[in-house]
Parts: sequence; C-alpha cells; structure tokens
Amino acid sequence: MSTPRPLPTEDECNAIREGLRAVVTSFDDEYWLARDDDGKFPREFHRAMAEGGWLGITMPEEYGGSGLGVTEATIMMNEVASHGGGMAAASAVHINLFGPHPIVVKGTHEQKQRWVPALIAGTDQCCFGFTEPDAGLNTTRIKTFAEKVPGGYVVHGQKVWTSTAQVANKIMLLTRTTKFEDCVRPTDGITIFYTDLDRSKIDVHKIPKMGRKAVDSNAIFIDGLFIPDEDRIGEEGKGFSYILHSLNPERVLIAAEAIGIGHDALRRAANYARERVVFDRPIGQNQGIQHPLAERWMYLEAAWEMTMKAAALYDRGLPCGAEANAAKFLGARAGHDSCWQSIATHGGFGYAKEYHVERLYREVAVTRLAPITEQLIMSFIAEKVLDLPKSY
Repeated sequence: MSTPRPLPTEDECNAIREGLRAVVTSFDDEYWLARDDDGKFPREFHRAMAEGGWLGITMPEEYGGSGLGVTEATIMMNEVASHGGGMAAASAVHINLFGPHPIVVKGTHEQKQRWVPALIAGTDQCCFGFTEPDAGLNTTRIKTFAEKVPGGYVVHGQKVWTSTAQVANKIMLLTRTTKFEDCVRPTDGITIFYTDLDRSKIDVHKIPKMGRKAVDSNAIFIDGLFIPDEDRIGEEGKGFSYILHSLNPERVLIAAEAIGIGHDALRRAANYARERVVFDRPIGQNQGIQHPLAERWMYLEAAWEMTMKAAALYDRGLPCGAEANAAKFLGARAGHDSCWQSIATHGGFGYAKEYHVERLYREVAVTRLAPITEQLIMSFIAEKVLDLPKSY
C-alpha cells in the first residue's frame, strides 16, 4: 500500500486537465486514424508527453518526476483517452505510471538514478514480460527461468502480450529462480529484473490484433539472455510481492481510460444526433435515441465516482482492492457500452471509419479483457467482500 499523501484540490485537478488538453488535442482524429491504419508507434505523441513532463507524473521528484499520486495519474489518463486517441494514446504512456513501480518501491538508489530519469525523458522505453501463454493470470505458474551464474543470471523462456517490444530498448521481466515444485509457497521463487532488451537473445513476434494497432503486442522467445546481478530488483525470489504494488493502480488507470473513451464516443454520438435530420427532424429529438445516450452518461459518471474513490483510498494508504477491481469492471463496461451506443446512434455511418466511433469501439474492447478478466473480478468481490467460499 502507498504512503498516505494529501489529495489534490479541485483547482489542481483542473490544472492537470488543462495542461494535458493543450498537448493531447494537438493530435487530431486524422493522426490517430493514420496510426490505426499503419500501426506505427505514435512517437510524436510520446515525445510531446515526455517534453511536457507527463511521463514522470508518479515518479519521485528526487529523480526528475513530479511525485504525484494515483489520483492525479487517473485524471491524466482519463484526459489522454478522451480526445480521439483511445487506448493507442493511453497505452503509449500509461506504462510509465504503474509499470516501473517495482523500481520505485524496491530498487536501490543507484538503480533509480540509472533508470528512472531516462524513463521520464522518454529516451528509454520499457516493455513488460510478465504473462505467459500457459499461465495466463495464474502468475505463480510462469516457467521462464533465470539460472544463477557468476555475475548474474541466464534466462530461457517465453512471454506473450508483451506490449511495445517492437520499439522498447528495456524490458521488465518476471522469472522463476526456483521451480514451482521446489517452493514452499506458490508465490515464492519469483524474481523480477529490469534490463536491456537484447534482440540477439530475445526473438520478438508481433501479434496482429483487433485494436490499439499503434501500440504493438508481442510473443517473445528468450534464449540464453544474460542479466547482470545489478539489474535484479530487490531480493531473489521475492518478486511476486513487488508486482502487487502496481496491480491496484493499474486497474484504476484502465478504468479511467475506458471511461474517457466512453465519454469521447458519447460526445460524438450526441453531436451527430443533433445534426442528423431524418423525416424532417433531428434524430436526437427522438426518445429512442435520447434515452440510451442519457443512460450511458449515467453509467459513465457512476463508474468515474468509483474510480476516483479507489484512487483516493490508494493515495491515503488505505485498502482499495475491492474498489479498484470494481472501478475496472464498471469503467470498462460503461466505456464499452457507450462506444457501442455511439455506433448505433450513427447507424450505417457508425460502421464507417470516417466517423471514428468504430475505431473507439475497437480501442475500448481490450479494457474488458485486460489486465484482469471480469470473471476474476466478480470472484474476488464475492470472496473478499461478500465472504463467499473461494471458487477457484
């Protein structure tokens, strides 16, 4: 859990949004449509966010960051996702906000000096090798193995859904240093590293996918990667506990992004409904159009309240697992449903790329699937909140 810190004032929140809006709105719909077509990483956007200091919003001030909390990061990512870029815009930068948290929490002063400023400046880009094809969300069952050798470790294994591995020069890698069957507890024997992405030892294969084309996802195959001792984060075998620090913030930020995309889609639907005239009247005058959009707004706002509650609990150092998971569930559902309703409001034109809402629908879909499924969230709430027996 985080160290308690004061929550931002309304004026501070508004200042974050205004500062971000100046950057984000300079990249218009046509920019993001082009990235959706060509799949190129949005380097210009990433660079502008770095130059604005936004990549270091949650990083310690000592190393060049802003030292702010999850509440400010939540507002940031909601704004980033609200102006046409969808998850392509969000995913280009949000890894900086929660991904390197093990470095901040367990890294040495030397490691932080060596790694954090380059992440904030955007000169280093990091991908995350956590998920494995045979383990999925059961992280204790990963098989990628780091064998201890003089001066470091040699790693063999594979990962899947490793984002930005096509463009990254660094990788945060979750491995086993003790085999599962040799551990007293399933969570023992897991070690985390942050090191150079050596493409002579890591084979990267892009996964063609439904949306977020500009931020690549990959299967990676690791064959004999040497990692020096100084690139290990924390103690050997204790890595599982280190990644837990970033799970709740990640859920909160994904919720904020889905809600931002949902509001973007809703705004486009309302604009279209005011302007589109059929049978001599704007279609937005019809309750059959009005009511579903009004309902979508209410669900988005309710999800936002849960998201901000979860962020505030985290920043105050209080338990927030149920709220963070609920925010992710509700935010993703509300964002997804808003995007679909926007397509339906546009009718046949909603299917056309010209109006961008079909792209937003494809962008938001991943928020219902990752980083945790809706089914596991409901199982968590049932067990931890409602005190029902563990189901898995």
